[in-house]
Amino acid sequence: MSFLELTLSPGEDLREALEQLSARHQLRGFVVSAVGNVCLATLRFPGCGGKRRPAVLRGEHEIISLTGSLDDGTVHLHLSVAGSDGRVIGGHLERGSEVHTGAELLVARVTAALPQTPAPAPAQAVEIAVLPTCPYSARALRMLRTLSIPHRVITVRSDADRSAVESRAGSRSLPQVFIGGEAIGGYDALAEWHGSGRLEVLRAAAL
Repeated sequence: MSFLELTLSPGEDLREALEQLSARHQLRGFVVSAVGNVCLATLRFPGCGGKRRPAVLRGEHEIISLTGSLDDGTVHLHLSVAGSDGRVIGGHLERGSEVHTGAELLVARVTAALPQTPAPAPAQAVEIAVLPTCPYSARALRMLRTLSIPHRVITVRSDADRSAVESRAGSRSLPQVFIGGEAIGGYDALAEWHGSGRLEVLRAAAL
């Protein structure tokens, strides 16, 4: 695996720049991180399909996260931005998202095929045990859904449910995330996987 740095100037289109980078270098990989801002963000929300036009956010917005995959000119990207009121909004990145003062992107290039390892079980690779009233459970679910990560939800509604999760995870705290049958921890661990790009690799493997 190798890495490419991409510096964008005011007025450049985020999606087009990544499409061009991927096509020019015949690049297959994923976006690792992004910092900067946009003065125009064009997002398509989950469930829109082709029935609703993408939402256009105008005015300066700070880039909170930009994740997704690139494959020889084809991209699948998710952008989250925050406005001056601190409200964060995200969705599928469409063309028409214009850099404001600048943006710095780090892209990972997959230089060899990932080794094929057998799945530990025919069920979903990602499982998440959640408590309906827990805000961190809600955040973890939102992250998985926003990133389009296939997952199975285990809803804890009783002491017996919680004991079953504890026996697998070794902890009573919720949420608990299991990947490939192994417990990785709670919301913070899931966020760390997201930040390192490992969740995007899981999504690409599921496609």
